[in-house]
Amino acid sequence: MTRAGYEARPAMLEREFNTRYWGKAITLQAVRAWLRGDAIPSQEKLQVLAEWLKIEPQVLRYGEEVTRAVRARRKSWEEGIGYQEREVFEAFLGLPAAQRKIVREVIMVFARAFSADAVTEKTKPRKNAKVRS
Repeated sequence: MTRAGYEARPAMLEREFNTRYWGKAITLQAVRAWLRGDAIPSQEKLQVLAEWLKIEPQVLRYGEEVTRAVRARRKSWEEGIGYQEREVFEAFLGLPAAQRKIVREVIMVFARAFSADAVTEKTKPRKNAKVRS
């Protein structure tokens, strides 16, 4: 509310919300419960709040940190995948469930083997490294 230029008070929220919402008016007690985190508005009411405050509804429901984390993960996923990988994913999604399960298991075996190889490489003594006794 403060970022949108409104005083963060229950009475302010009640008045501003009720002027924008066409359903049954909310009470001051309901607003206080929202602000304390004791209750979460319905999706319909979150939409009204989001439009009024010019913020995404998921930010109101889950907070900015969760929303930021989801965006960052989605961005890294989209940037890290090229045409060939997308083509493989599309083909994978077109397979019957039983075949997808087998492909997934094969990929997981490769991933575990690669992970084990990486750990082994890190712990392996380097060639020409001096061994202290």
